[in-house]
Amino acid sequence: MQLLIAFCACLVVMVLLWFWQRRSGRADWVDVAWATLIGLQALAWAVIGDGAVEKRILVVLLAGTWSFRLTTHLATRLAAESREDGRYQAMREHFGHRQQSFLLLFFVAQAVIAWLFALPAWVVAHDPSPHLSAWVIAGVVVWLASLAGESIADRQLKAFKADPENRGKVCNVGLWRYSRHPNYFFEWLHWFSYPLVAVGAPNAWVAWLAPVVMLLFLYRVSGIPYTEKQALKSRGEAYREYQRTTSAFFPWPPRKVKGER
Repeated sequence: MQLLIAFCACLVVMVLLWFWQRRSGRADWVDVAWATLIGLQALAWAVIGDGAVEKRILVVLLAGTWSFRLTTHLATRLAAESREDGRYQAMREHFGHRQQSFLLLFFVAQAVIAWLFALPAWVVAHDPSPHLSAWVIAGVVVWLASLAGESIADRQLKAFKADPENRGKVCNVGLWRYSRHPNYFFEWLHWFSYPLVAVGAPNAWVAWLAPVVMLLFLYRVSGIPYTEKQALKSRGEAYREYQRTTSAFFPWPPRKVKGER
C-alpha cells in the first residue's frame, strides 16, 4: 500500500507539472521535479521503514544528499535561464504538432521512473541487518566518488560557459576532455551505491534496476540523443569534431584525428 501511495503521488505531481508546462513553455522543470520526488520518497522510507536504524540513516545520507545537490543545481540553473533547456527544445522540434502528447507520455514516464528510482532506498530502509559490511563501505565509497565527479563536471561546465571568450565553443576541458557527458556518467555510477549497500537485504535485486534503467534512459531516451542533437545545432562542426575525438559516455583518453601525431 505504501508503494502504491508513493506511485500515485509521483503521478499526480508530474501530470500537474505537465499542465503547467503547457502554459509556461518550460518542460525542463520536470528534471527538478524528478530529482525532488526521489529524495522525498527516500526520506519517507527512512522515516517509516522498519529496517535497522543504521540502514535508514544511510538512506538519508545517500539518497537525501544526492537529491538535494541535484535539485538545487538544476533549479538554480533553470531559474537563471529565460528559455527552455535546449534538450527539451529539441524534443519539441522533433515531435512537432504531437509534442504535447509526447510530453504527457514523457512526464508520466518520469513519474514511473521517479518511483522506480526510489525503490533502492525502500530496500535499504527495510533491511533489518545493522551490520555495516564491506559491501556497505564499498557502496558509500562509490557514492562519494560519483557525487564528487558529478559536482566537478557541473562546476567545470559552468565555469567554461561563464567565460565570454568561450561563447559558441565546445567545453573540452577537465573531465569533459575524456567524456562528452561526464555528468551523466557519474550520475549513472551513483546508482551502483544502492545495490552494494543492499547486498544481503530482502528484495536486494530490486536495487539493480536503477543503474540498468538509468543507462537505458541516458543512452536512448532523454539524455545523450537530445543533448547532442541540440549541441550539433548550436555548435555545428566544432561539436562533430568533439564527437570524433571524445568518448560519448565512459571517460577515456581522447582519440587522435587522422593526420595528427
